[in-house]
Amino acid sequence: MTTTEQAAQMPRTVESCVRLLEQHSLLECAPAANELAPSFVLRGVCCDSRRAMRDSLFICKGAHFKADYAREALAAGAAAYLSSERIEGVAAPCILVNDVRAAMGILADAFFEHPSGDLKICAITGTKGKTTSAYYLKSIVDEHARSCEAARCALLSTIAIDDGIERVPSTLTTPEPIDLQQHLANARKAGASAVVMEASSQALKYGRLACVALETGMFTNLGEDHISPIEHPDFADYMASKLSLFDRCRNAVVNADDPHGQAFVDAAHAAGCERVITYSIHDPAADFYADNIRRVQGGVSFDAHFDGACHPLLLNTMGAFNIANALGAMACAVTIGIGPDDIARGLARAVVPGRMETFAHPQRDIVGVIDYAHNGSSLEALLADVRESYPDRRVIAVFGATGTKGVERRFGMGEAAGRLADVVIATEDDPGQERVEDICDAIASSARAAGATDVRIVLDREQAVREAIAAAVEPAVIVLAGKGHERTIIRKEGRVPYEGDASLITRLFNE
Repeated sequence: MTTTEQAAQMPRTVESCVRLLEQHSLLECAPAANELAPSFVLRGVCCDSRRAMRDSLFICKGAHFKADYAREALAAGAAAYLSSERIEGVAAPCILVNDVRAAMGILADAFFEHPSGDLKICAITGTKGKTTSAYYLKSIVDEHARSCEAARCALLSTIAIDDGIERVPSTLTTPEPIDLQQHLANARKAGASAVVMEASSQALKYGRLACVALETGMFTNLGEDHISPIEHPDFADYMASKLSLFDRCRNAVVNADDPHGQAFVDAAHAAGCERVITYSIHDPAADFYADNIRRVQGGVSFDAHFDGACHPLLLNTMGAFNIANALGAMACAVTIGIGPDDIARGLARAVVPGRMETFAHPQRDIVGVIDYAHNGSSLEALLADVRESYPDRRVIAVFGATGTKGVERRFGMGEAAGRLADVVIATEDDPGQERVEDICDAIASSARAAGATDVRIVLDREQAVREAIAAAVEPAVIVLAGKGHERTIIRKEGRVPYEGDASLITRLFNE
C-alpha cells in the first residue's frame, strides 16, 4: 500500500479507526452512536497512561495491564479506549477488538502515515551480534551518506535510538508499535538515508513490526537463550519468532555458518524474498566470504569476497568473530545500493559502545576489555579471542549473570571462564528478584568444575574490579563482561543507576 493510500485511511477519527479495524477483521464492537460523535478528531494514540493527552485514543495492552491505567489515561483527557474487553466502572467510549496487539500495530502505522513505505529499513535479528551488526551497518550507511551529501542513517538499537530528530537511550531492543512508528516518522521527516534497527524475538512474536515494510532482514545466529516462562516457552517458539522476520522483507541476509542457517534460507525463499544472500567465514561458496583473517593492533583485517571481487578490509574492533557481523552488515549495505568503497571506509570507522572496547592502565601493564557478553557461548568467544590477541598475558574474568530469566547462562558463563581465564571473579549483574549470592555460587561452582583454581566471589561490581586490578600479575588483561553499554542494574527494587563498565574501569585505572 502506498503512503497516499495509507494517508487516506489515517485514523484521525473514531469512525476511521473502527473502519480500519473492521477491514482487518479485528473489530468486535464499536462505540455506540450516542457515546462519541464519529467525526470527533483524535489528536493521538498511546498505550502508556503517563503519555495520554486530551482527545487521544488509549490502548489497553499487556499481560500486566491494570484498569487503573485506563482510568489515569481518561483522567488525562483521553477520549476513548481500545481493549479486548470492557473495563468495569469506566464510563467511556470503548472500541472492542479481538487482538489488541494487532490492532495497535495497524493503527500506529496508519496514524503516522505508513512511514516505512518511504524508507529503506534493514532489520537485524539473532541471539548474538544484533547490536554490533547494526552499528557496523549504520557506520557504512553514514559513510555513504557523507559521500553523496545525504542525511545520516537512523538507528533503533539495544543501546540507543537516534531517529534524526530524537536521540535517547533504549528501553527495549525493539520499541512498541506506537513508539516505533513515531521514530520511523521522525526518520522520514529528518530525511534519513536509511534506517537500521534490531528486531528482537519478543518484538517479532508480539507483532511490534506489524505493517513495517522492510527492505532487508538479516539473521545472525540462534542459540539456547531467552527460553523462560516470561520470554519463550521453548526453543521452537523462539526460533519460529525469529523466522517470521522474513515475512515482511524484500531481501534476506543469512549467516550460513549457523547450524540453523538453512532453515532461515528456506524461510526467506518461502516468504518470497526477491534476493537471499548468505555470508560465511568458513564456506567459500557463500555470497559473502572472508578469509586471510589477521589480528592487528586494536582490530582485525581480512579479505572479503563478494560480487566476483576480493576486497581487503580493516575492522577496528577486537574479536575475529566480529568478522561475521561485518559480512552481514556489508551484505545488507549492498542490498540498499552501497558500494565497496563506502563499505570499506564505514567499517574502518565503526565503533560499537560496550562491545570489545579496550582500555589501557596508565601506569601498569594491564589492559581492560569490556563487552556485553552475557551468555556462555558469547563469553567463550570473547575469552578465546582475548587469549589469541594477548597470548602472553594472564586473563582475569569479572562477570555475573542475570536473575529470574535465562538461568542457564550462569552455568555456561562459569564453565567458559573456568576453562579460559586464569582468575574468575563472580559479581553482580542484574540479579532481579534473586539473591546475588546464589547466582555467584552457581557461577563459581561451574568455573571450578571446569578446572579453575582461582575463583572468587565479590558481590559488589566496583569492588570486584578493584580486586581484579589488585590481583593482576603483569602483564594482564581484565575482561569485564555482561553489562557493556548499560547504565542501570536491575535489583529487587527495580532499575537503579549504574555508571557503566567503561566509566568504571576508566575511573579505577586512573585512581
